[in-house]
Amino acid sequence: MMFTQTLGLLAAAALTSAAGFEPVEATVDSVHAALYGGTATCHDVVSAFISRIVAYNPQVNAIITLNPNALTIASELDAELKAGNATGSLFCVPILLKDNFDTFDMKTTAGSVALKDNQPAMDTPAVTAFRNAGAVILGKTNLHEFALEGISVSTLGGQTINPYDSTRTPGGSSGGSGAGVASSFSVLATCTDTVNSCRSPSSANSLVSIRSTRGLISRAGVVPISYTQDVIGPIGRTVRDIATALTVMASVGYDPDDNMTATIPSSSVGVDYTSFLKSGPPNFTGLRIGVLQGFFNRTDSAETTPVNIAVDGILEKIEATGATLVPINDTLYDAGEISSLWDVQRYEFREAMDVYLTSRVSEGNSNIPKTLPEIYAGHDFVVLPSQYEYVNSSLKWSTGNTTYSVVKQQIAVNLTLALASTFSRNSLDAIIYPEQKNLVVKLGSPSQSGRNGILAALTSSPVVALPAGFSEPTETAPIGVPIGLELLGKPWEEGKLLQIAGMIESLTRVRKAPILKAAKGNLTMTFDSVPTITPNRSNILYPIGTLNPAA
Repeated sequence: MMFTQTLGLLAAAALTSAAGFEPVEATVDSVHAALYGGTATCHDVVSAFISRIVAYNPQVNAIITLNPNALTIASELDAELKAGNATGSLFCVPILLKDNFDTFDMKTTAGSVALKDNQPAMDTPAVTAFRNAGAVILGKTNLHEFALEGISVSTLGGQTINPYDSTRTPGGSSGGSGAGVASSFSVLATCTDTVNSCRSPSSANSLVSIRSTRGLISRAGVVPISYTQDVIGPIGRTVRDIATALTVMASVGYDPDDNMTATIPSSSVGVDYTSFLKSGPPNFTGLRIGVLQGFFNRTDSAETTPVNIAVDGILEKIEATGATLVPINDTLYDAGEISSLWDVQRYEFREAMDVYLTSRVSEGNSNIPKTLPEIYAGHDFVVLPSQYEYVNSSLKWSTGNTTYSVVKQQIAVNLTLALASTFSRNSLDAIIYPEQKNLVVKLGSPSQSGRNGILAALTSSPVVALPAGFSEPTETAPIGVPIGLELLGKPWEEGKLLQIAGMIESLTRVRKAPILKAAKGNLTMTFDSVPTITPNRSNILYPIGTLNPAA
């Protein structure tokens, strides 16, 4: 099958019409309805998403690379479909991977020029699970370099742009995944979350994501930051799609390459998380939802007031539908204070990266640095003022520091037990608060300020991010800037949390797709294979420099 490519010049409507499938806001169910109903082939589905990427990625710069085998895989799945062997909950569902997930057939760069030639020998287990479930791995997304901040800018991928507002960041660090799914470049994408990095781009792009209990999903084969705080997960447009993806990712179960998976309770083994989702009108009767007052910024401003209006509106709706809202005013719950006291990333980053670089990189990659200091000694990288001290500290600190063991003990006693006590004392089913106290920050900002993700990251609590609304439209944000909330639950209660999230979603229905404009031009060419995507590395608004690890 031949397609005409206008190097970002053709209108998406024409492109997707030629492919025979409409990818805009597509879900797992809509893909399967088209396939099993005979209105589209898998080749049509994958081609439609590729065509949309060709048309619109120049605007958002979300994609680092496309899988050159994607159309071949789609044709193989069509053969299975024709033979009556189409199986798997994600059969022919296009998925984008954050480019810190190892794949045997694509480079894994973490957005860094230092790892541009890094070809892993094998998939991360979660990717293998996706393939086994029939998914098509469509490509890799941009991220904040090494996932160390929330701006989503990297030396390899450039700056990703928020598809709802061209003057703002897409959140991060999984900003390419968020912008890509919001722009309908795929049905689902993966994310990693060390502090906020699944939930921040979900909030900034009117999406749904889940950070599961640490240990539910193996993290082996994912470029690491922190053994204590790292979790991986999915980003999508609906709770049902996220529940489907979580079921597949968690199906790996115990993995000796990530010993945290040994903590999975028997009740969480082999769970189908879609089974928790309810049909019919949402009914919150009997549910007690805690509201973290300290995670709001009640100062009246153009950046904070829209967040408060949107989240307060959600709270009013669920209370009117039967929920009991319980104000939580404990002074402990201050995201900035929690982060400054107990974030342990900089103690663990160097050791975790050194293990990854010596164990996951395939033979023959002799030009790939084998330690974190080698990366920063030999390559330019994006320097944000908020990261400079962090990176330098990470190059020197380790888990052998006396302070590290003290902080870990304080997390267990002063934070994790306190949160469990808050749940028990107030008989809570979940806790709710805005993901970010203010709108997602502007391009060129020094950091992604105001985020509240640290509580879940340090306590290993599951949390679902959900769309909460939009700010008022502006010239650069024609339908407004997305706003998100977090719904936090008790460890290993993902099913219950998704059930509540699903009810909030069906009650509010606030997600809207962004308004995108296809690039214009006159050069056309035909292709019958996956086109090459070149990230825009010229749009970085931050200084490029080299750290001296010995300094």
